[in-house]
Amino acid sequence: MTTRNFVGEVSQDDTSPTQIILDCDPGHDDATAIVVAARHTRLLGITTVAGNAPLERTTANALVMRHLLGIDVPVHSGADRPLVVPASHAEYVHGESGMDGADLPVPDRALDSTDAVGFIIDTVRANEGAWLVPTGPLTNIALALRAAPDLARRIGGISLMGGGTFGNRTAAAEFNIWCDPDAASIVFGYGGPLVMTGLDLSHQFQATPERIASVRAIGGRVSGLLADLFDFFSAMYVSRHDDMQGAAVHDPCAVMALTHPQIFESRQVHVAVETHGRLTRGMTVVDQRSLLERPAPNCTMLTSIDVDAGFAVIDEAIAHFSA
Repeated sequence: MTTRNFVGEVSQDDTSPTQIILDCDPGHDDATAIVVAARHTRLLGITTVAGNAPLERTTANALVMRHLLGIDVPVHSGADRPLVVPASHAEYVHGESGMDGADLPVPDRALDSTDAVGFIIDTVRANEGAWLVPTGPLTNIALALRAAPDLARRIGGISLMGGGTFGNRTAAAEFNIWCDPDAASIVFGYGGPLVMTGLDLSHQFQATPERIASVRAIGGRVSGLLADLFDFFSAMYVSRHDDMQGAAVHDPCAVMALTHPQIFESRQVHVAVETHGRLTRGMTVVDQRSLLERPAPNCTMLTSIDVDAGFAVIDEAIAHFSA
């Protein structure tokens, strides 16, 4: 199994956890990513983007998770629409709220600002080597890179959830990339370390009934709420697929790629994003040729995960905040 540490000099055993900004569109699996990030990284902030639901809802859900976990982390809202294409959401998977299925608490703290892009720029400049971990459409990240080109050399890298060799929103395109392909094209071309959690990887990582029962058995408020969210999310997945035993829990994999790299296998590839195709808009074109003249790799593509080890990380993080 490949054991590359994507964080470079910072290892899982280092006393200084990886610094990240989590850019997300909660979303059931984004909520799980927040739990893992709060437990296993130095979470510098949460920024929100429209995607699984409109920006108002994704931001409200991020505030819910901050309140639920009791973490002192700033939350900044960002882009409410893609750079070019019209906005689209995924209520058919996540429900109208973006996190249907649980009785969500009322947050006790307001949003820190509506300038996610400014927060990303200022925070990276103050914390060189921090990683950006986007688990929704890449609009905020692209806007930050475009507004502040120096970020490309200041960040440790970008670990994103999106793409793959097949699609879910269309036959060719995964939802996050399809939502804002122009932003994705900017991010995949930024020139620094890039880790892609695509559908090839995340569809291996399913919240089966047995794994949901394990979460619920932890006990406590956080465990119960996450189990309820998993129940809803998995029911939607199973009802819409002919080969899924539970929801694909995509987003925490982009966090665990940095915090627990030893549980993944990966390979180096070149990925380009199709921005205009009638049938292929949002496709991540992974060059898998053996030709010597193929483009140089620009991406670490995660290919497999030790599923039991990954869910053990999630269970432990939920238990930490359920105590």
